[in-house]
Amino acid sequence: MKRKKWYAGALSASLLATAILTGCSSDSSSSSSGDKVTIDVFQFKVEFKDQFEAVAEKYEKENPNVDINITTVGGGEDYGAALKSKFASGKEPAIYNVGGPQDVEDWKDKLADLSDTEASKAALEGTLDGVTTDDKVLGLPYNQEGYGLLYNKEIFKKAGIKAEEITTTEALEKAVKTIDSKKDELGIKAVFALPGKEKWVTGLHSSNVFLSPEFDENIMNAYNADSVDFKYGDQFKWYIDLSNKYSIQPTVSLDYSQQVEENFSLGKVAMIQQGNWVYSSIEGIDEEFAQENVGILPIPVEGYKEDSLPVGIPMYWGVNSNKDEKVIEASKDFLDWLYTSDEGKKTVLEDFSFIPAYEGYDSSKIADPISREVYEYATEGKTIGWVFMGYPTGWGENKLGVNIQKYLSDEMTWDELVKESQKSWTEAR
Repeated sequence: MKRKKWYAGALSASLLATAILTGCSSDSSSSSSGDKVTIDVFQFKVEFKDQFEAVAEKYEKENPNVDINITTVGGGEDYGAALKSKFASGKEPAIYNVGGPQDVEDWKDKLADLSDTEASKAALEGTLDGVTTDDKVLGLPYNQEGYGLLYNKEIFKKAGIKAEEITTTEALEKAVKTIDSKKDELGIKAVFALPGKEKWVTGLHSSNVFLSPEFDENIMNAYNADSVDFKYGDQFKWYIDLSNKYSIQPTVSLDYSQQVEENFSLGKVAMIQQGNWVYSSIEGIDEEFAQENVGILPIPVEGYKEDSLPVGIPMYWGVNSNKDEKVIEASKDFLDWLYTSDEGKKTVLEDFSFIPAYEGYDSSKIADPISREVYEYATEGKTIGWVFMGYPTGWGENKLGVNIQKYLSDEMTWDELVKESQKSWTEAR
């Protein structure tokens, strides 16, 4: 994807644009008249499940002939496997999620062309590259997201650590050891909560930081690569070792809920690797803490980028081409309304707390402080691409992620992890 151009140029310019895009109103929507249409949605983002269901109900009231049924599978569950099971059951959803070029290849026979939607025309430059095939747009971006090390500002202050000075691997390790030495007086259990159970955290997000450089941060380079070198594998090992050594144990059984809700949100750890998507989870437990005390730091890659956050599109909305034409059109109308109508855009910013991936949004209204920090990194061009979206199908979680779990359990050495992960990549290609 055109990362540098997108983030440094199009992102800052487009999100600050004041032009108002014309959305699909309930009067002009093809789903506002005629027979009842049911849209079954199968989506992965647990963090905005309640808000998404609420906005669907609002849409149904404005479009009384449309029923929207939402099923959410994510968090600790494997969305990809669940989606395949859903299709195999014969109960195919009308709207579902795809993750990039590999998913598009896997599902292309079941993806409708969305080139004629208002949302596709409003998508920021570069955001559709990974889901465009033969000039057909087969997915619409959810939003933009960024991740790194979320940290507790109050704990850092009490420990005498200045977050702005943590710009190198050496500085990060020093800060971790300082916090660890003071954890009793700080009232915390550990520095980190490493969710080794969540293969997407380690096998996708952690690995992306250290694999992205060898693919020039380009998702299509990763997608087209026959092999993976682990050029920064030693630093990847350093990061996993640091996170594991100073984490609540046992890490291999620690899941998302324990990491975010039970430990970080309750002030039991100083740092976790997560992104702006966890804001609503933290806010649900302690609103004041979420608003005032959470910051985000880059995961440094020595010799490459030590001051940048991985920022990208987490998932895309796909529409099932096997469905009746009325259902396909109603699904497009709903997605257009969500991202291009005034009411939809307000929901995206304020209720979903999304960083929009579309033109015509007032960036000053980005709802939460974590997202605002991510936006600042993006507008300054301090980003790393999301090349994990170009990994072979299932490799990040089911191969590398599993191997990391074995490494954390002392069932595999790091050298074995690298060799086995390289072999499985090549075999998948």
